Amino acid sequence: MKKVLFFLFLIVFASPFASFAKRAVRSSGNPILPEFHADPEVLFSEQTGRFYIYSTTDGAPGWGGYYFTVFSSADLVEWRHDGIMLDLATNQVPWATGNAWAPCIIEKKINGQWKYFFYYSGHNPANNRKAIGVAVADHPAGPFTDLGRPLVNQLPKGVRGGQQIDVDVFHDPVSGNDYLYWGNGYMAGAKLGADMMSIDTTTVTVMTPHGGTLEDYAYREAPYVFYRNGLYYFLWSVDDTGSPNYHVAYGTATSPLGPIRVAAQPVILIQDPASGIYGPAHNSILQLPGKDEWYIVYHRINANYLDRDRGPGFHRQVCIDRMFFNTDGTIQPVKPTNTGVKPVKVKKRRK
Repeated sequence: MKKVLFFLFLIVFASPFASFAKRAVRSSGNPILPEFHADPEVLFSEQTGRFYIYSTTDGAPGWGGYYFTVFSSADLVEWRHDGIMLDLATNQVPWATGNAWAPCIIEKKINGQWKYFFYYSGHNPANNRKAIGVAVADHPAGPFTDLGRPLVNQLPKGVRGGQQIDVDVFHDPVSGNDYLYWGNGYMAGAKLGADMMSIDTTTVTVMTPHGGTLEDYAYREAPYVFYRNGLYYFLWSVDDTGSPNYHVAYGTATSPLGPIRVAAQPVILIQDPASGIYGPAHNSILQLPGKDEWYIVYHRINANYLDRDRGPGFHRQVCIDRMFFNTDGTIQPVKPTNTGVKPVKVKKRRK
């Protein structure tokens, strides 16, 4: 009889505790999105109270993806496919024919209405070069309406090579201004117009971090900017996106247009072959609203495609991990993981 009662106790009481324990250790895992995606941009929407990821659609030979998809999540762990939100192979984007790469997005409230400005690069057949476009929507999942022409269509003055790709948008909480950054082979920045769909050309600044090697901070592409405790942080990717050595370096500035001072220990995210992690870079950064809690969202090369003849540069997958700061404001090296992050809760704020 005692044995029967003991087993009844286990069924009634132990099962809920076991279920709770399972929930307590639940994590996102890495990668967090299905199939192949790269160059992820993460956004927390004040309008919906959800997180969104926009990315390059990967897996097509020669980086030939031609549309952008959006995924959303309530907790950074469970991600939902919210569909194609911009297609460069249709008349939705009349100036581009493909190579839908490396987007970014910003949420603004203008005259009481939520607006989402989506910046991205595509191939412009008019000059046979990559260019940066912009599209706008009333909801983070769209539908989006393109400007109808490129926003950035030529190299900055004094720059002789590189591509107009890898765009980032940043709202400066100090001045209230918004800025755009871009460039492969160089880094440029400029102040956006009040309409968010034009650039103040008088402010275009070439701000490429100089020096370094492929082992540390030699700039290649993918600028990303954020602000914390009086400093502007500039992150960028080093080496080739198909190299296991592809990694993230950073510097800081006291102005949104630099000059950038490279950190004393600039490398903050790099491969971990022992864990099967290669080429972790091209990132965006997420700060949980109202908290000094930070996450880095990045892509890495699928370990089954490392050989050059298998196209490592376009078989990439999106991951997420925590990012921490030292007391002096320097960024601690991020440990890339296969476990990812635990669920977060963010209350939708009323505005």
